[in-house]
Amino acid sequence: MAGGADELKLLATWFSPFASRVMFVLHLKGLSYENIEEDLKNKSELLLKSNPMHKKVPVLFHNGKPLCESMVIVEYIEEAFAGVGPAVVPADPYERAIARFWVNYIDNKLVAPWFQVFRSKTMEEKAEGLKQMTVAAATLENAFEECSKGRPFFGGDAVGIIDIALGCQVGWMRASAALSGISIFDPAKTPLLMAWAERFTALDAARASMPEFDRLLAYAKMRQAESDAANAATN
Repeated sequence: MAGGADELKLLATWFSPFASRVMFVLHLKGLSYENIEEDLKNKSELLLKSNPMHKKVPVLFHNGKPLCESMVIVEYIEEAFAGVGPAVVPADPYERAIARFWVNYIDNKLVAPWFQVFRSKTMEEKAEGLKQMTVAAATLENAFEECSKGRPFFGGDAVGIIDIALGCQVGWMRASAALSGISIFDPAKTPLLMAWAERFTALDAARASMPEFDRLLAYAKMRQAESDAANAATN
């Protein structure tokens, strides 16, 4: 893989969809990096020092300097390694602004309520999260039609930052659907996104960066059991 004299280290967890976003871009661009697996139940001094605000992965170290937040890192890689591998951020300022809008929408209007559904302690919170997820999925179906203009990805003929932001969540979406029966994408209501998800997960960079489904499902089951036990103890 490429990389030259630049030293890249990624502090991550194998199951994090946010870490997968960074891994996806690194693989797509052919950049060599060292992966450092973090234990979130016993956070390392390296994590606490390099991301003191949120204490979360991923953290990318470029020549020893840490960067946090997955999509911030993705755009940094695009700029720091300009001309290396396929571009994932639009060069046109307007198209770039639109892409950033949809990335923000995915994280705040789809991913956040999705977390709410599976972490909620009341049926009211869960129902509200499901409602927001349904609206967001329908909106993203329309956004895909508009952004792709009939081509395979949000970014057109090749993946862009919208594809990366949403696509690296697909593994967890499928695991949570298998675990709970709650599907974010639906063949009847979001057929374009269903087909898009198949194309995205078939990419070599996706296979290299996203966790294997059976392992992820087993982990999701374990986390669900832990959450159920904690809620039962609280009640």
